Amino acid sequence: MDIADCLTLDRIVLDLRVRDKLQLLQELARRTAGSGLKPDMVATALQGREELGSTGLGRGFALPHARIEGLDRPFGLFARLARPIDYAAIDDRPVDLAFLLLMPAQDQPGNGSVAALAAVARRFRDADAADRLRSAANAAEAFQVLAG
Repeated sequence: MDIADCLTLDRIVLDLRVRDKLQLLQELARRTAGSGLKPDMVATALQGREELGSTGLGRGFALPHARIEGLDRPFGLFARLARPIDYAAIDDRPVDLAFLLLMPAQDQPGNGSVAALAAVARRFRDADAADRLRSAANAAEAFQVLAG
């Protein structure tokens, strides 16, 4: 699965202003409403997942993710933050790049949940891609980096 299979240009947010991790998760959840998802349910699922352990994967990147009832394929949303926030990441560095990944509640053949997680994690392990996302001038440029 490619990131472009779960992300669209209108789900890229640049210079999002949030003050902390909780507000980031709530804001990401709020931005799912236009896709027919229930933001309260998404926020609850994301917070529940964070209680299991931080999804801050290091080098300024977080991959908040959760399983959501009613989804039949992965849903992605990318946000570049206006300023880094503490996220309790594994390397203790603040986060300025976040990729929200929502997956179907049940993992079934063909719905791409595991492949989507792997594709996103792989993209952000690439330091050059992360640098290009940090300097992207617009959503289209960021999409090209993510989908590339």
